Amino acid sequence: MKSLFVQLALLLAATFAVAQAPSAFLDKSAGPASQVLPPELKDIGIDQRLNQPVPLDLQFKDEAGNTVKLGDYFHSGRPVILNLVYYTCPMLCGEELAGEASALSMLRFTPGKEYEIVSVSFNPNETPQNAATAKKTYIERINEHLDPKTDGSGWHFLTGQQPQIKQLAQAVGFRYRYDPASKQFVHATGLMIVTPAGKIAQYYYGVEFSPRDIRLGLIEASRGNIGNVVDAVLLYCCRYDPNTGKYGAVISNIMRLAGAATMLILGGFLLVMYRRDKQGSNHATGRA
Repeated sequence: MKSLFVQLALLLAATFAVAQAPSAFLDKSAGPASQVLPPELKDIGIDQRLNQPVPLDLQFKDEAGNTVKLGDYFHSGRPVILNLVYYTCPMLCGEELAGEASALSMLRFTPGKEYEIVSVSFNPNETPQNAATAKKTYIERINEHLDPKTDGSGWHFLTGQQPQIKQLAQAVGFRYRYDPASKQFVHATGLMIVTPAGKIAQYYYGVEFSPRDIRLGLIEASRGNIGNVVDAVLLYCCRYDPNTGKYGAVISNIMRLAGAATMLILGGFLLVMYRRDKQGSNHATGRA
C-alpha cells in the first residue's frame, strides 16, 4: 500500500508540474509546494545545473548492445534532448516518453537531422534488449505525426553501469532512489536541452511538454543554426525563464518590433503617395 501511495503521489506531482513552475522539484526554491509533498519524495527532484557541462566521456550501451560514449551524440554540432528514465518503469517513465514523443512529433524537426535525442536508463539492471523494446514503441509514437518520418537513428536509448549512471545523474541534478519495498525507483520527470558543446541549456518538467517551447529551446541552444525567420522573431519576442521552465513574452522587444513595423508601414505609405503625386505632376506638365 505504501509503494502504491508513493507512485500515485509521483504521478500527481509530475502532472501538476505540467501547468506549474518546477518549484516542486527544486530543492532550494520549493517553498510551500514542498510542504504538500509526502515524506517519501523529500529527497527526490531535479536541480537545475544550467550552463554546466555534461560528462561526455561516460560509456554506456546503446539499444544494439554497442559500447558508446555520451559524447558520440554531440559530434554533429546539433543540440541534444537528454532525459533519464528506466524502460521497465510501470508508471511515470512511460508517461514521460510518450509525452516527449508526442511533443517532438509536432516540431517539424527530425531527430538525427536538426537535433539528437538521448534517453538514458538509470536502472543498472536494464539491458540493451529493454532499450530496443522501448525504442520501437516510441519511434512508432513520434512518427504518428512527424513529417518527414524518422528511421530512429536520431533517438538513442542507452543502458549502463551504476558508476556511470550516478555520475551523469549528479551532473544534471537528477535525484532519485530505489525503494526496496516496491522494487521500483522513486523519481521525478523532465527533459534537458544540451548545447552542441555539451552544456545544459534548459529544463522542462513533467510528463507533457510544449512543442513550441522545445522548438525554441532547440533553436536557441543551436545558436540559430536551425529554424527559420519566424522562429528568429519568436525568439526575439520570447525568453526562456528557468523558474517556470517555459518561454514568456518580452514586452519591451515586442514593443520595439511593433514600432519598427509601424515605421516600415508608414514609410511605405509615404513612398507610394510620393510616387503617385510625382506621376500626377508629370502628367499635368505633359498636358500643358
